[in-house]
Amino acid sequence: MLADLNYLNMGEIKQICKRHKIPYWIVIETGEGKRRKTSDLDRKGVVLKRIRQFLESGVIPKETCFSAEVVRMGSFPKKVAADDRLLYGQYQKKNRSMMALLRELTEGEFKNGAIARILAREFWTAGRAPTFREFAAEWQKARREHESPNPEWAFLTDRSNKTADADWKKLRIKKAKKVMDTLNIVFERSRRGG
Repeated sequence: MLADLNYLNMGEIKQICKRHKIPYWIVIETGEGKRRKTSDLDRKGVVLKRIRQFLESGVIPKETCFSAEVVRMGSFPKKVAADDRLLYGQYQKKNRSMMALLRELTEGEFKNGAIARILAREFWTAGRAPTFREFAAEWQKARREHESPNPEWAFLTDRSNKTADADWKKLRIKKAKKVMDTLNIVFERSRRGG
């Protein structure tokens, strides 16, 4: 069942999280040392990891929190340089100068896809705001090493394994329903103390 959690969509995942107070939003530290919830959901894989930890231990894991040092909300400078920092709140795929710089630093290879977003969040979660040069180099490395879809990308994983056919949506719904039904039984039993 833990593997089949990958078939849940974010709506189903949020139901579980809301019911058990498992965090799924990204939080940032403010300059005053307080925490504030952002409008960004955490990545599906991160939230599923929290759900699995909760199911295995009964402990609610902490939310993703980016330190104030890696956060800068507001407009992004029109011009960016390779040694400028990539900060949360300013990474925007629509920013032409940022995307042009990243393409230049990767010899035209850079794509603002899942690998880029995952990598940026890994840096920020670790409390680091890389320079664009560092980010571009790490992106190239991550892209080379990324040989198959992440498990939480159920459709792409099944497609990669050649098990996704025309009825895949029915399979997803069937597996998701089974997971949700099983979790409801488990949660109801644990609530009753059994």
